[in-house]
Amino acid sequence: MNIVFVSLDTLRASRLGCYGYAKPTSPYIDRIASQGVLFERAYAADIPTEAAHTGIFTGKLGIHTGIVSHGSSLTHLPKGGSWLPELLRREGFTTAAVDNLYQLKEWFARGYRYYINSVGGQRHIDGSTVNALAFPWIREHKQEPFFLFLHYWDAHTPYLPPKEYVAPFYEQGRDPYDPANRSMDGAYNHPAYPFFKHHHYEHLGPVTDSDYIDALYDAEVRYLDDRLRELDQLLIQEGLYEDTLLVLFGDHGESLTEHGIYWDHCGLYETTVRVPVIIRWPKRIAPGKRISGLVQHVDLMPTVLEAAGLSLNPTERIDGKSLWPVIDGAQEGTQEAIYLSECAWQASRGVVTRDYKFIQTLDSGPYIRPMRELFDLRADAEENVNLADQLVEHADRFERQLAGWVEQQLAGRPDPMRAQLEVGLPFRNRIQQILQQYGLSWDAWVKYPQREIFDEAVLKHRDGAGR
Repeated sequence: MNIVFVSLDTLRASRLGCYGYAKPTSPYIDRIASQGVLFERAYAADIPTEAAHTGIFTGKLGIHTGIVSHGSSLTHLPKGGSWLPELLRREGFTTAAVDNLYQLKEWFARGYRYYINSVGGQRHIDGSTVNALAFPWIREHKQEPFFLFLHYWDAHTPYLPPKEYVAPFYEQGRDPYDPANRSMDGAYNHPAYPFFKHHHYEHLGPVTDSDYIDALYDAEVRYLDDRLRELDQLLIQEGLYEDTLLVLFGDHGESLTEHGIYWDHCGLYETTVRVPVIIRWPKRIAPGKRISGLVQHVDLMPTVLEAAGLSLNPTERIDGKSLWPVIDGAQEGTQEAIYLSECAWQASRGVVTRDYKFIQTLDSGPYIRPMRELFDLRADAEENVNLADQLVEHADRFERQLAGWVEQQLAGRPDPMRAQLEVGLPFRNRIQQILQQYGLSWDAWVKYPQREIFDEAVLKHRDGAGR
């Protein structure tokens, strides 16, 4: 068999047709979903990218690996534990990746016979680049049992789709730079603006219409969909379709202005933690399956291992559970509750059940958050109404459940989230460094953030440097 394991970075489940979105973002992904199994409530228990992918490849939650943040100098993954590509390579699979996470942390290159770094001269990693690197490798190794990890970044900021992809998602004749439109004011005057000015807004020009940036995201998803169509057509052409286990997953989603988060992936809300997971294996999975129970990222590793006929050493403890009993209809999901964590822009933990979500914030970073949030997902799918002060007993019960779970999992070990908070949240630290570069105070900035103040400081600094 062959395994093609595909990370669709920053792909939000609710922005796909197969997950109920009305706009034509994903005709080919929808087709793949119809040929296999779609998990309606799959969650990224640890976000964002570094923590999510570490969990996916180890089958362990961040509270056990210690990887709960992103871009932190504190994090290190010891060698010797379970790591999916290593396990498959030892059992005779030819392992390869087209990826760039090695740029972030060294452990993401472990276990690969071939690691093809997708970083080149371009700032933005394009799906066409990933395909151009992957397709010759597939043709060369198609006679071998292989595991190929592909990492597509198209839905990640900056949103820079080809112009022809934007038209279906943005009203014809509408001006995205209309000075009368003030829908970008919240984004431009947000405390996180200094970071996103450099990493996103400067690439788009002086946009005034937030709907236009939403349209750019949709266009990126549609562009990604075409790249996946090309990948699938290659598998068919090379005779690999029937015996290839194809796994598509989002590492996290994306908030598109919801909850005061402007085109980023923080917050333990559904927009970010509910991710697409689609699995197709024609020889094993009947088409058209949809799973409504709760599953999570760490379930992917044992699922792949079982498909390959492999098992972990009995002494090796992982958090993930194989999805095959769920796929075969023996159980509804793998969990009754999923415990959520983030520690990059803000530090929060949460628990999601079939009906409710509870979030406890330890440090809100540059955002304004209540300490406790409780949402009834049955009546409030968009998580707009915080019931923590109305359903106090419910919130108290969830808080005790979450605290008990954390204590049990740590089993006396130091809490990696608390350790990170002692040195500061990584992304807030980055904003502070940017502000200091331009002679601005963090405390003053977060109290009265204004785009004009920061832009003037940048111009003064540039003028001074020019002299």
